[in-house]
Amino acid sequence: MLKIRTLKLLALIVAGYGLLLLPGVFWPAYFDSPAGWLVLVPGVSVYVFHKLGVPGLIEHDGLCGWGWCSPTVFGWVFLVAFWVVVAWCIAGGITAMASRRAAR
Repeated sequence: MLKIRTLKLLALIVAGYGLLLLPGVFWPAYFDSPAGWLVLVPGVSVYVFHKLGVPGLIEHDGLCGWGWCSPTVFGWVFLVAFWVVVAWCIAGGITAMASRRAAR
């Protein structure tokens, strides 16, 4: 899994995700579009993990009145680590399938 090809593909996936986030910096209404919602799924998944019982992800243990509590520092680190591992597994699967196909 730590092949250079896998790491290059991982970097390409992360860069592509960063490019998909870029329009939201200049045009905040982008996140209201269907493409923006797909880009925001990793960030919103902190609330799913909180609901599943992972402690310490959301400020005030999720008790913020009517608003949504923001993630804690641990919550952000957890999300980034989780989604980088997911992207790494996807990149490893793609490179494994590509090398198996090339071996035929």
